[in-house]
Amino acid sequence: MTQKIVFLDRESLDAKVREFNFPHEYTEYESTWTPEEIVERLKDAEIALINKVPMRAEVLKQLPKLKLIAVAATGTDVVDKAQAKAQGITVSNIRNYAFNTVPEHVVALMFALRRAIVPYANSVRRGDWNKSTQFCYFDYPIYDIAGSTLGIVGYGALGKSIGKRAEALGMKVIAYDVFPQDGLVDFETILKESDVITLHVPLTPETKNMIGREQLAKMKSSAILINTARGGLVDEEALLEALKNGTIGGAGFDVVAQEPPKNGNILCDADLPNLIVTPHVAWASKQAMQILADQLVDNVEAFVAGSPKNVVEA
Repeated sequence: MTQKIVFLDRESLDAKVREFNFPHEYTEYESTWTPEEIVERLKDAEIALINKVPMRAEVLKQLPKLKLIAVAATGTDVVDKAQAKAQGITVSNIRNYAFNTVPEHVVALMFALRRAIVPYANSVRRGDWNKSTQFCYFDYPIYDIAGSTLGIVGYGALGKSIGKRAEALGMKVIAYDVFPQDGLVDFETILKESDVITLHVPLTPETKNMIGREQLAKMKSSAILINTARGGLVDEEALLEALKNGTIGGAGFDVVAQEPPKNGNILCDADLPNLIVTPHVAWASKQAMQILADQLVDNVEAFVAGSPKNVVEA
């Protein structure tokens, strides 16, 4: 039997997708966003490959032939998993592929913010150094990484990988997770004791806006907040306010609440020396994307062979 496979947002993955090892008809589109486009392109498909295309209940109900949604990412909040389960659609995701790329991005943001790399580089470009009366100037505070405390929220594979790197840099590492593990601390301790907090939890109703005004107020005034997970984990208005009034020292975000921010975003639009926003690329090293692409094909082949893997439950 020939399986019809459709990749709805191929341009989101800069890697080679190898040919599937079973009879198939493969179609790919650079991007797909509207419900009408999704339904039209998947109406005869058994397998959908997506990265960030929203697969909501009203769309899934119009796709009776669909059997597998293979998500080219770890997060699956774009899929209505309850509706997929009701229709007998399997949902798979990618796991353990970003073991270098995300930790390295976190460390890069940490260094850039703690050492004020971006504002100093920008000030030189503006000509401030030319006007200095001394060989250097101290417009922005600089803090050492060694001897500081890293608080990790979400102590899974990524959190542990970041922790090992932090320890190698001479940092004290403390971690919080909802799943019991030896050596964890509570969330309050993370907020109060950390010089750097990095978030690595999924976006769920329980974690939405888990960092708001109340939590930001408990952080050190010099602390920085890093989010490479999901934008909805942090109240963006509260964060912007905290950055402007000095409640916290800085923030490095690779994600925002709505992506892409076609109608603007208060973090993306802000011009602050203590804020760095990157366009959801922490996951996207060349090596990591190829691992992801290979695993995506593996997931599809395993499903067609009758032994689905990396299945996400509703």
